[in-house]
Amino acid sequence: MPPSKDTPVMRRAVIVGGVRTPFLRAFGAFTRMDTIALGAAAVRALLGKTGVVPEQIDSVFWGGAILPGSTPNVGREIVLDAGLPRTLEASTVSRACSSGFLAVTQAAAAIERGEFDICIAGGGDSTSNAEVTMPPSFVHKMAPVAMSAKSGVLDYLGLLGKISIRKDLIPRRPSIRERSTGELMGESAERMARIWNVPRAEQDAFAAQSHRRACAAMQSGRFANEVIPVQTPDGATVTADNIPRTDTTEEKLARLKPAFAKDGTLTAGNSSALTDGAGAVLIMSEERARSLGLQPLAAFRSWSYDAVDPADQLLIGPAISMPRALERAGMTLKDVDLVDIHEAFAAQVLCVLRAMASDTFAKDWRGRDKAAGELSFADVNLHGGSVALGHPFGGTGVRMLITAANELKLSGKSTALLGICAAGGQSVGAVIEAV
Repeated sequence: MPPSKDTPVMRRAVIVGGVRTPFLRAFGAFTRMDTIALGAAAVRALLGKTGVVPEQIDSVFWGGAILPGSTPNVGREIVLDAGLPRTLEASTVSRACSSGFLAVTQAAAAIERGEFDICIAGGGDSTSNAEVTMPPSFVHKMAPVAMSAKSGVLDYLGLLGKISIRKDLIPRRPSIRERSTGELMGESAERMARIWNVPRAEQDAFAAQSHRRACAAMQSGRFANEVIPVQTPDGATVTADNIPRTDTTEEKLARLKPAFAKDGTLTAGNSSALTDGAGAVLIMSEERARSLGLQPLAAFRSWSYDAVDPADQLLIGPAISMPRALERAGMTLKDVDLVDIHEAFAAQVLCVLRAMASDTFAKDWRGRDKAAGELSFADVNLHGGSVALGHPFGGTGVRMLITAANELKLSGKSTALLGICAAGGQSVGAVIEAV
């Protein structure tokens, strides 16, 4: 946790650049690129953009939610595949949807402690390459035979009478389901929508806004400084996000069927899509940036990582983390120029906004007498969010950070407040400031 703005900071970590791959709907052009390949593409482009040579990098911090079983330290594999020095150490963190953001703040903290001068931090995921596993019953029956050096043909033939095609051989479908409750994230968001009285029409209006703003940002060139072209294994070059739709309207969204409950309000249109993508930032001590002639974009003023009971309101955490980050920065909501909240679902963002404006929520959940403050949904996510742009789990927080840092620089504004909900009832809020 970095010091508050009232505490003297002897050494400040700054973000000097960031890039991301296009965010693509899963099982599309990036299907043959796993999370390592996407991360390596982002890292190579980041170095090319900033002009920092690989030998100057001290460490790589990476975040991901869908980690390959055989190579879970994705950060280290990215070092090897991206052409960085093979002696460069790297680590990988996993905190569901806030994984990439955690990687960046860990790098910032390490730099401010004096451990490193220059780090690459980022995150991403390939939903297309999520591992499809066999049922545990199959593993329990097969493993003793497969892992024994003494097993022969007769041992394998003996398994045929023990294995059920229906129970043992049908692969398990990956799902975003809470291990502790068995509840899908969308089901949790449905309950929250009922608790906070968030109607379907409001969710669809927010989703339509997300698409309009994302499309406007793409058309205006606002993302041109962050989205890199990526060449796929088949030789195609992908240059832009492919999920935002210019023809998205509230009327069209209203025709979609509920996705998580027969009488529900969440649909495929007002929820984030399964996505492939990655992003990376270059972060270093401010002194080192100046000595290299690099102009910093932004720095962290504060952050707060928190958790709630996943059996309660799974995705409400940003309504706790964002006010805590403001308090640690010595700020209030009125002091912030930009607000960006991860859109797992339109309903979840709208619930968070209601909670932040509630005195009762402040007292019961944060131990404060007054609410953090009121925001309409028009006040957040200037260039759209995950409902329109997609959500490659570990890459979303990095995307938000890059876009916010660039926006502060381009607009001349001073501060941005970011919030992310994550599986397990976890969340993060952070304040960044222009440098």
